[in-house]
Amino acid sequence: MVLHIRDNRAMKCIYCGGDTEVTNSRPQKRTNAIWRRRLCKNCGNIFTTHELADFSGSWAFLDKNGHIQPFVQEKLFISLYDALRHRDTALNDASALTGTVLNKLLKGISHATIEREQLIVVTAEVLNNFDSVAAVSYRAFHKL
Repeated sequence: MVLHIRDNRAMKCIYCGGDTEVTNSRPQKRTNAIWRRRLCKNCGNIFTTHELADFSGSWAFLDKNGHIQPFVQEKLFISLYDALRHRDTALNDASALTGTVLNKLLKGISHATIEREQLIVVTAEVLNNFDSVAAVSYRAFHKL
């Protein structure tokens, strides 16, 4: 079972609702997540969680008109999905590539505002490495 949680201290057991403790924790470099093994102090069950950052609350997006908006990860996913529609695995591919784009953006930004041009360049680069047809489709719709 995979759970996305926000607060390490407040995690409750998925089986009985009791308090849990972390018995093992590892950063996941590729997905920028944290894998944790948790033990329930009440019932003794063990389960795993994957904790991910919520960029929509942390990043801002500067659009082509100079307006600052909250960054919406789902919009990135949809634009990738649209470019990958010709593939049988478009849904899974768009999901994985969304994570790849976010990781590249995270490494390349020095502040919490992502400019439209930066997002387009990084996304097109990731798509080009994965599927050149999808990259052409993306660039046709997202012009600099």
